[in-house]
Amino acid sequence: MGRRRDNRPPDGVRGGSGLNRRHGRSWRRARRARQRALGSLARQLVLLCGAVLVVAPFLWSITTSLKPIRETFAPPYLYPVHLEWRNYVDAWQAAPFARYYLNTAIMTAGIVGGQIAFAALSAYAFARLRFPGRDPLFLVFLGTMMVPFYVLLIPSYLIVERLGWVDTYWALIVPRAVSAFGIFLMRQAFLAVPRELDEAALIDGCSRLGILWRVVLPLSRPAVATLGVFAFLFSWNDFLWPMIVSRSPEMYTIQVGLQVFMGKYGTQWVKLMAGVVTSTIPALFLFLLAQSYLVKGMATSGLKG
Repeated sequence: MGRRRDNRPPDGVRGGSGLNRRHGRSWRRARRARQRALGSLARQLVLLCGAVLVVAPFLWSITTSLKPIRETFAPPYLYPVHLEWRNYVDAWQAAPFARYYLNTAIMTAGIVGGQIAFAALSAYAFARLRFPGRDPLFLVFLGTMMVPFYVLLIPSYLIVERLGWVDTYWALIVPRAVSAFGIFLMRQAFLAVPRELDEAALIDGCSRLGILWRVVLPLSRPAVATLGVFAFLFSWNDFLWPMIVSRSPEMYTIQVGLQVFMGKYGTQWVKLMAGVVTSTIPALFLFLLAQSYLVKGMATSGLKG
């Protein structure tokens, strides 16, 4: 006789009676439940390993910032034996970080506000208005997302220099105030808003800008929050462009100002990590506040084309 397959119930359970059939169904349900539990456990283990890999560098930064200088690279690596809170005070006093934070805040606010405003206006035109060449123009906007930033670096700097904006807030904000990704994200969110609401608002005498401000944008808050978070993280952590267009320490941002800890003959890792940790706190706080909107915005941005 052939060997019984694993997915079949035991011999004592098989049979023609209703009781045996019920026992067979119970056995199969229990087996599927065990398989689902094992699969869920395997997925959780994989996610746990990924979380450890992601969190470990942040833990190393925090613990390094609290170590004495002589124990910077001495084990244990992920927790300090002696806590040196003075490192944060020394790092703050090593350079005018208050000025760096102010510059970064002004630059970030300008970029976030500009991207949301320009993306909302452009996305409303692409989603609601009909004009010749609308779809090809939108494809051109999408095509710019594939152009690396480094290709545009020299032309952008030459334009800024010709305008006399080098070492000013204009140079930090204006070239980054428009985002093709933001236009695409907002357009997809606006397409999910029923057009009947626009028609009802037009009948009531509302203008196109009024419809955008009073109807479409309030219904697209997840997409707005998502774009705001992405723009904030991009501008707050930007290093290359502020380094190029900022020539005086009075216009340095946080990321550029951290270079003070990287000298010609070595790097002050303890103070550098203290500065990195303090610069990460605002971005982490914003993400925790907007994470629910961020998930909704990413989940609904691609529902319509």
